Amino acid sequence: MTKKILILPGDGIGPEIVAQAEKVLAFLINERGFDLEIDHGLLGGCAVDAAGTPFPDETLSKAKASAAILLGAVGGPKWESIERSLRPERGLLAIRSSLELFANLRPAVLFPQLAAASTLKEEIVSDLDIMFVRELTGGIYFGEPRGIKTLADGQRQGFNTLVYSESEIERIARTAFEVASKRQGRVCSVDKANVLEATELWREVVTSVGKGLS
Repeated sequence: MTKKILILPGDGIGPEIVAQAEKVLAFLINERGFDLEIDHGLLGGCAVDAAGTPFPDETLSKAKASAAILLGAVGGPKWESIERSLRPERGLLAIRSSLELFANLRPAVLFPQLAAASTLKEEIVSDLDIMFVRELTGGIYFGEPRGIKTLADGQRQGFNTLVYSESEIERIARTAFEVASKRQGRVCSVDKANVLEATELWREVVTSVGKGLS
């Protein structure tokens, strides 16, 4: 069955990078027989310019019909002063939320040839191989209320809300433990449970998930 891949080049260096990745996909299709269908869409500043919104409905429809999405980058100086709801980054947050793309996996691997070039001691940084698992659809990026208001004394105040539900924490924790099970079996959960109630709950849920899997 043909798998659809949606390519969203985005802004800035995005189109340049994605163009090279697309060459790899073309090779896999033409030379290796991969059954893939490539489509393109708009997200970010380019979408604002073309469609008046950072996340057009057409892009959402294409994304939902795709097996995977290849995203370049969003944003740039050109759009920094426009209305906040139209800024390129709002499109990035919207596609994460709409498709429930809650887990970001970021590997950090040090090649042996570069160990001596690190600012850390070579014996400490050698064989570095860490997978960072970041939660993407909850927390302070999405919490409400948020905004900028004027106080009684005339000065402005910016505010954001850090909020996580148990289900949001549990699913990212399970993702982290699943990834760890294919590696060294260890998970380090980062929080500020000593001062933030939201991450106190985070620690409790992550600990509970870990015990349930042991």
